Amino acid sequence: MSVELHLPDLPEVPISLGPADTRRARQRLPWHVRWRENLASYLPLLVMGLLVLASWWLVKNSPRPLAPAEEKAVSNEPDYTMEQFALERFDAQGRLKLRIEGARLKHFPATDRIEIEDAQIRAIAPDGRVTLARARLALGNGDGSEVQLRGGAEVTSTDATGAPLVMRSEFLHAFLVTEQVRSHLPVQVQMGSNQLQAAGLDYDHAARRLELMGPMRAELTPRATPAAAPARP
Repeated sequence: MSVELHLPDLPEVPISLGPADTRRARQRLPWHVRWRENLASYLPLLVMGLLVLASWWLVKNSPRPLAPAEEKAVSNEPDYTMEQFALERFDAQGRLKLRIEGARLKHFPATDRIEIEDAQIRAIAPDGRVTLARARLALGNGDGSEVQLRGGAEVTSTDATGAPLVMRSEFLHAFLVTEQVRSHLPVQVQMGSNQLQAAGLDYDHAARRLELMGPMRAELTPRATPAAAPARP
């Protein structure tokens, strides 16, 4: 025995699931709205990517620590020369204290020394005394206060009593500030009218000392004695 059931026709009811409905709803939105929403969805990812790129760029372009600079070797060659020159130095009060002339001057930066050909030096002490020095070649420090006179060297000054003092040799080491002269070679010394020859000397004006190394030879001129007054009758 079979039973058949006949159900009445039901009205069609549209059924839709959420995601499909959402997609259709988004499709009905204007394109610029959809573009803005997509951009907002991917914006965090884009920002992180830009940060990564910016960090990489900064690391690559950051200045690197400078390598220690190699010390430049000071040249043994002169850094400047002068010809037919005259140099003058003054004290704090503007008074001339040193004048150096010569045919040619060379300055050596490695030792801060000067080399002067046909040197002529004029040094003026604080008390006004003048010391003259000359030689075919002079080697000195940068300020000219110490010079080694070589070849026809001569230093002219006055001793403690004011008498002329001349020292000649093939080598004289002159300290113009402390007023000292030394030599280890044969020298000739003229003190007033007296002539002295020695194997070397050490002169110190401040100490009023002239030391001559032997062997030594001297030619001394006796002082003139005053004429006796004629006897009265």
